Amino acid sequence: MASGVRFRSVQASPNEEIAVTTSAQPSILQQSVEQARHWIDETAAQLGHDDKRAAYRALKAVLHALRDRSTVAESAQLASQLPELIRGAFYENWRPAGTPEHYRDAAAFLDRVRDGAGLAGETEASFVVSAVMTVLRQHVSRGELEDVLATMPTPVRNLLETDK
Repeated sequence: MASGVRFRSVQASPNEEIAVTTSAQPSILQQSVEQARHWIDETAAQLGHDDKRAAYRALKAVLHALRDRSTVAESAQLASQLPELIRGAFYENWRPAGTPEHYRDAAAFLDRVRDGAGLAGETEASFVVSAVMTVLRQHVSRGELEDVLATMPTPVRNLLETDK
């Protein structure tokens, strides 16, 4: 039997017993929550405020804009480097058959971010993009970010490569 604390037994078959166990280690779910919280906290810090909901909306809006302008393959590769709970938000409402979207200018990308994050305009959206890209640069491999940027039209790539 696995080490841990035995809570209860469930009869699996007449001759087999399954034990439910726990350990002193944080659960996978707790680790996932902590990783997501860390990314959201970093996004809030980059945005210069403590509003975690706004930071989450900003992170999600930029990730969705990247996802929808990238190829399906690049989107999946980017998602593989996101924390599990952020990955779930990344895939929320995704229609792979509709990607990549085919706009060519930075304004369209910023409009997507503005709408997704509930921002007032292009200036706020530009600031949010810069903040989220700073967080992504800290956690996503350079090669993967380069691959994602390579799928973007030049004006969007220039926007995403600009440091805050």
